[in-house]
Amino acid sequence: MTYRLVALIAICLSAPVARARSQVPAPDPLRPPVADSLPRAVMPDSLRLGTLQDTAVMRDPRGRELALLMAQSRLRQQNLAAERRPTLALEGQAQYQSDVARIPITLPGGISVPTPPHDTYDAHLAAGQTLYDPGIAPRRAVEDAQLAESQARLRAELYPLRQNVSDAFFATLQAQSQIAELALTITDLEAQHRVAAARVREGAALPSEEKALRAEILRRRQSLAEAGASRRAALAILADLTGKSYDSTTILGSTDLSATVARARDLLSVLRSRPEYEQFARSRALLDQQERARKAQDLPRVSAFGRAGYGRPGLNPLSTKFDTYWLTGVQLQWSPWTWGTGSRDREILALQRQIVSAEEQQFTDNLRRGTEQDLATIDRLETSVRDDDEIVALRESILSETRARFNEGVVTSADYVDRQTDVLSARTARALHRVELAQARARFLNTLGIEAR
Repeated sequence: MTYRLVALIAICLSAPVARARSQVPAPDPLRPPVADSLPRAVMPDSLRLGTLQDTAVMRDPRGRELALLMAQSRLRQQNLAAERRPTLALEGQAQYQSDVARIPITLPGGISVPTPPHDTYDAHLAAGQTLYDPGIAPRRAVEDAQLAESQARLRAELYPLRQNVSDAFFATLQAQSQIAELALTITDLEAQHRVAAARVREGAALPSEEKALRAEILRRRQSLAEAGASRRAALAILADLTGKSYDSTTILGSTDLSATVARARDLLSVLRSRPEYEQFARSRALLDQQERARKAQDLPRVSAFGRAGYGRPGLNPLSTKFDTYWLTGVQLQWSPWTWGTGSRDREILALQRQIVSAEEQQFTDNLRRGTEQDLATIDRLETSVRDDDEIVALRESILSETRARFNEGVVTSADYVDRQTDVLSARTARALHRVELAQARARFLNTLGIEAR
């Protein structure tokens, strides 16, 4: 009579727990347990992957280089523009020479031609004005192309930060999914532990039944603490990357990327969204402008010049007095024969174009190999997720039957723990597969240069 009364009490105690457990929907690993009562629409955008990646890129100290590069380019452009303006220079000179020009004749009346002094002095203001310089405009175009190429290179250098954020983000989600599953199983084990403890008090079960459940609860709590530590570590990395602060109540949200991945797969052969492709294009544009500038160096340049000064002698070399003077004129500069330096410089630029093309092809090949691995992982995980639902359903059915038999005293606590562990393993595997699938999709998009939103 006592055994039947205890069994009846156990059934009454476990039935609500079993009904509640059966009514709880399978947790979505992409949503942490504390968010189960909240709709996805209220998830803050600031905690989504794409926003966190943008924040990390903007926070990186190298992001300030964009403004610095523009400032440098602006200053160089101003220097190039100054070359079109007149130039002024003050020059002075004093010298003594060992010999001077003499005219060895004597004029009638005993008058001789004066001999210039050995010491001479000159101070003058020289002015110049460029009239025609075909190299200035190409050089300004080179500077613009150099700025664009430097900015594109910087964006390419910052891009790996997005994958770093993604790794920390999904590490947090994996820990959250483990915490969710462990918390649910601990709740179930605690309910069964109360049933076993009641049996022991009534003398209907051995103490080992209650101890087995209590030991398993403690082990699960250890696993829960480990998952919590992993989550805190991942959040710490995420906080360091983004400059934001996160705590135990922080909720990370992830959107379904399957539609974006499907569109990207259809356009895989023509996608060029990575910033490295922009860098390659800017490098080729820079080489084109450098070639134009090199050609312009071989063209003639025309400038005007003038000089006004005071010295001894002035423009008259035979004068022995200080005098003022001035002169002006036009100057042509042209080097039609450069011993092949121009053609060699253009050949160097052509070789550099080949280097850029080779690097771009290598980068494309690496992307293709990376996306092939990502797509294989995505296909595998999509199949695993579909199978996981059936595996979990079967394990839960077995656990439900084992729970009923345990309540009736037919099976031991060890048997119940084994079946419950099977369910935990199946649910954890499903949760991790869902996170891994989301991570593989995000990695695939990141590899292609498509932002995950």
